[in-house]
Amino acid sequence: MRVPARDDSSLIIAARALRTFGYGCTSVLLMGMLENAGISGTRLGLILAVAAAGCVLATIAMGKYADRFGRRTSLLVSACLMGIAGLAFAVTRSYPVLLIAAFIGTVSPSTNDNTPFSGVEQAIFAQRTPARQHTAIFTRYNVTAQAAGAVGGLAAAALGALPTSLAGDAAFALYSIIAFTTGFLFLRLSAAAEPSAGPPAGSPTNAALPSVDPEALAAPTPTRLPGPVRRLACLFAVDAFAGGLAVQAILAWWFHHRYGATATDLGLIFFAANLLPAVAQLAAPLIVSRHGLLPAMLVPHLASNIFLACIPLAPDLGDAVVLLLARQALSKIDVPARQAFTAALVGPEHRTAAASLTTAARGVAVSVSPLAATLLLTGSSVALGGPLLVGAALAAAYDLAMWRSFRAKS
Repeated sequence: MRVPARDDSSLIIAARALRTFGYGCTSVLLMGMLENAGISGTRLGLILAVAAAGCVLATIAMGKYADRFGRRTSLLVSACLMGIAGLAFAVTRSYPVLLIAAFIGTVSPSTNDNTPFSGVEQAIFAQRTPARQHTAIFTRYNVTAQAAGAVGGLAAAALGALPTSLAGDAAFALYSIIAFTTGFLFLRLSAAAEPSAGPPAGSPTNAALPSVDPEALAAPTPTRLPGPVRRLACLFAVDAFAGGLAVQAILAWWFHHRYGATATDLGLIFFAANLLPAVAQLAAPLIVSRHGLLPAMLVPHLASNIFLACIPLAPDLGDAVVLLLARQALSKIDVPARQAFTAALVGPEHRTAAASLTTAARGVAVSVSPLAATLLLTGSSVALGGPLLVGAALAAAYDLAMWRSFRAKS
């Protein structure tokens, strides 16, 4: 029996939280586990790149076909593929098998959710929630996930007491169980989660979002998304590439090699590093209500990247962790506002496509980042923290470009 439509949001939030818990646990241990198995250098980067590329293609497919074949069915298929990938990483170190599993299974190097689930879930929220509540529901969606990712880091710290290979096996076995559990949650979504031509009950118009130009809310042609969405996707790709240079798996590897952090240290560090942004995101609706969507997206994001650029200058692990936590406290405040901004740019019939396009654009960029990061972390450049410096500079450039492109709509 399907649950009532009003419970769909809770099911999606629970599924995202479980998924992010899995990412939080496995991303801390992933690179150490593979390096211990003799996979290192660009081969490590290639696994992460292939995983991101698989997410991109799946996200594009979801954007094009999920509304046609059913959102619940599409989410369920993605959850099952995620579970299969988790099993593969838990039981084998065959490099070709791991590449295939990474490609099909949304294996993530961080708690960021640039996955095929994201666009469909965001479209369901936008459809089932009045426009004036979008930032609030996206905040709940992201805060819950971020907190779960933090607990995943704590689980990785506990598993760190085991030998590296056993810790990784256990983490990915748990990841697989989590994936199949999210599939069960998707099965319980109501029929109201499927595409609807009308606005959600109680929603006057999308123009209720004050930060968006009413012209941007005009219905696009059936076959083409409006120019602002395509421009937004390109800018999001720059930001995602920048962020991909300093994802959790890369940071964990760098902290280990630069400062000698152990697996237990890393689990505790990333527990705090994911918990802080979860708490900080609670401020997003207040910032949006006072200053609008664009300032809420860009000001904290820019400040966070200044802290990121300072991390390689830290003389020891303690100072580096303080800078990392300062960066993390500000780095995710933009996410709910960014999702609400994307939802406001198009009509209801195009929200799955718009959310999937922007997610796919981010995924394309992230698929290149790991290879670039591993190249920047070879030899003596490890101490310099090249990926962190380059990532911070590119992210700051994104902030300035976003402001220039969309300030008239803020």
